[in-house]
Order: sequence, then structure tokens, then C-alpha cells
Amino acid sequence: MSTALYVAGLGCRRGCSREQLLQLLQQALAQQALQLSDLSSLASSEHKRDEPGLRQLAEYLQLPLALLPATALAGYHARLSQPSALSLQITGSAGVAEASALAQAEALGGQRAELLGGKIRSADATCALAVVTFLETV
Repeated sequence: MSTALYVAGLGCRRGCSREQLLQLLQQALAQQALQLSDLSSLASSEHKRDEPGLRQLAEYLQLPLALLPATALAGYHARLSQPSALSLQITGSAGVAEASALAQAEALGGQRAELLGGKIRSADATCALAVVTFLETV
């Protein structure tokens, strides 16, 4: 038997709305047969701390939003499905959504996280899901 902890990592362009982020998040969850209620946290780069859409989404979903420094995200470069030189230049991380999801899932779960599929994109945002699976002992 096992239990799992899920984190959604989000990246967005300046001014991306809560509605756009929610739609992309719901799409990512549906692809993995998950629900919003399965999520433990949202995560992004601290570079996105001034994005109202991210904060509004976290408030709307009543989930914590971890805004992680580039130093916390840098170690995930080799595990990203599509590292971005532009993202690295702007945020200090080669991928905001995937690296944020992995870093926050590992921080909460205390062990290695895995990405569920690759990140998905809309015109203004990216979303990635990470999971930590716990094996239950009987």
C-alpha cells in the first residue's frame, strides 16, 4: 500500500490571470487522473512573487504557494524535460514549473520526487506535477 504527495509547479508570463493558471492546472491534473483536492501545494520561482495570478490561484484553491529561490531550483537542471536558456537567464533556473514542483515536493516529502509526465504549456503559463510516493509498512 502507498500514499502520495502531489505538488503543482507553475511558471507564467507577467500578468497571467488566475483563470489561465487554473485552466492549465486542471488540464495537467486531468492528464494524470488527479483532482485539485489531491494537491498539497503550489510552487513557483521567487522571481514570480509579484504575480497576482499566482497568489490569487493559491488563495482560491486554499493551498500554500511556495516561492522558491533560484538556489533551491538550480540543482534540478539535469532532471528537467525541457531546460530553457531563457528561463535560466531570467529566473536563475532552467525551468520554473518542473524545478519548482520537484523542489517543493521533496521539501514537503523528505525524499526524492518524480515528475508526472512533462510540463504542459498554454500561451502564458507552464505547469508541471511532481509526486513523492510513500510506501506504508504494515
